[in-house]
Amino acid sequence: MDTRTPPSPPVIPQAVVTPLTRAAIFLVVTIRPDEQAYAAVRSFCAGLSGLIRAVDFRDIEANLTCVTGFGSDAWDKLFGAPRPAELHPFREILSGGRHAVSTPGDILFHIRSRRADLCFELATHIMDELGDAVAIADEVHGFRFFDDRDLLGFVDGTENPRGADATFAALITDEDPAFSGGSYVIVQKYLHNVKAWNALPVETQERIIGRRKLSDIELSDAEKPSFAHNALANIEVDGVQLDILRDNMPFGRPGHGEFGTYFIGYCRTPSTTEAMLNNMFIGNPPGNYDRLLDFSHPVTGSLFFVPTVTFLDDVSGDPPVAVPDPPVGASISESASPAHGTALKIGSLKGEKQ
Repeated sequence: MDTRTPPSPPVIPQAVVTPLTRAAIFLVVTIRPDEQAYAAVRSFCAGLSGLIRAVDFRDIEANLTCVTGFGSDAWDKLFGAPRPAELHPFREILSGGRHAVSTPGDILFHIRSRRADLCFELATHIMDELGDAVAIADEVHGFRFFDDRDLLGFVDGTENPRGADATFAALITDEDPAFSGGSYVIVQKYLHNVKAWNALPVETQERIIGRRKLSDIELSDAEKPSFAHNALANIEVDGVQLDILRDNMPFGRPGHGEFGTYFIGYCRTPSTTEAMLNNMFIGNPPGNYDRLLDFSHPVTGSLFFVPTVTFLDDVSGDPPVAVPDPPVGASISESASPAHGTALKIGSLKGEKQ
């Protein structure tokens, strides 16, 4: 008789690492603050995989996916302990009139497909299933613009990691074993002053971005100023570049004069994305900030944790085990994973010198 223990089933990540698509919908919702609503959301989580499959099957070549993430406060109320090691509310940044705002958000749904109608259909079913347990905090319908350009006219995402590098950048491994296969995601909705931007000479725009507008070729070190967007967005620790997996999308309403970019960055640790935002808004060194922020500003900002499909499929409707209070005097950085959460040592994001 074979008494060996059967192998555990593999942990299945959500579709964080997936090819770029032509359309996306970004839904951020807040949960009604009562146990009945939290129980409804937990029941919804267990059925989400089936809901995605049902809509996806209408056109399996359209590559419909939905990545679902949860905010810090919502995690505690929905799932309790244990919790992801580096999950915390989005850290607001205020420096020199530049403001990375922190806005409410309990759940993020990042819906992607080659077809906008499939995104719309899945978003409709998600909201129908959740009903009055949630309220919309933000909804953005994104689209690919010509040859993967943003509404400022530059190609967006050229340096995105690919293949195994994308998986390594985005997904947790042994630094937080209980949440291996998960990811952290930060989202910001940026609005652009397109008229002021278009009034700039192309050469000035290229210096701000750090690339040629037509060819997308990066400026040489001699040409590129230290405040260029791609210079400040590049994060290195001990000579090693730390990548963020982005899937930014243009959006807009021309009749309302609204033109924007929805920033969405997945990473195995939020500290990498936070260091990038620190460079952009405060500057590296302080004061040497991203000049793109003179023409673009965020109106939302939230941090979410993306658990695995395996985790969501196993969610029950039962109330969670309470998350223990942190030690008195402990800060977020002190409770973060030592492997990644404190490695960047970026300190406060309020504009003080490090």
